Amino acid sequence: MNKVEIFENERATGYNQFVDMWIPGYHYFLDCLPKLLRETKRDLLVVGCGTGNEIEKLVQADEHREITGVDPSPEMIKQAEEKLQRYHNVDLIEGLVTDLDIRKKYSAATLFLVLHFLEDNGNKINLLKDISNRLVSGATFVKIKLTSIWKTNPSCI
Repeated sequence: MNKVEIFENERATGYNQFVDMWIPGYHYFLDCLPKLLRETKRDLLVVGCGTGNEIEKLVQADEHREITGVDPSPEMIKQAEEKLQRYHNVDLIEGLVTDLDIRKKYSAATLFLVLHFLEDNGNKINLLKDISNRLVSGATFVKIKLTSIWKTNPSCI
């Protein structure tokens, strides 16, 4: 059985307050996403959508794009729902990529700071395959991953 890391309690409620300390350049990468996906005009999948920061940037850049965000954390999804409630083109799902309808295909997907939470025992490649199975041919895929150096050398953070 695959272990899924769920953000809860202070880790979830304080995420937006502390993310800049945890991930230097976080907002720079967020600002780059709409530019990377500007040619994508249809459905977009945001895996590990968390509190909705990525989605907010994407809908602000193009309110006509349909966006599905998925995250296993109920507390993170709740924050995303509150943040994104005015956007009717956003669908938020509490769950995993495997919970999504396999027949639904997306023209692009993002995986922003998720892979470092998965063990490298097949879970990472399985997630990437699950995402790929939900994309149209030629879809854009944007992945940003923390390296494992912070696990072996915490002073790098």
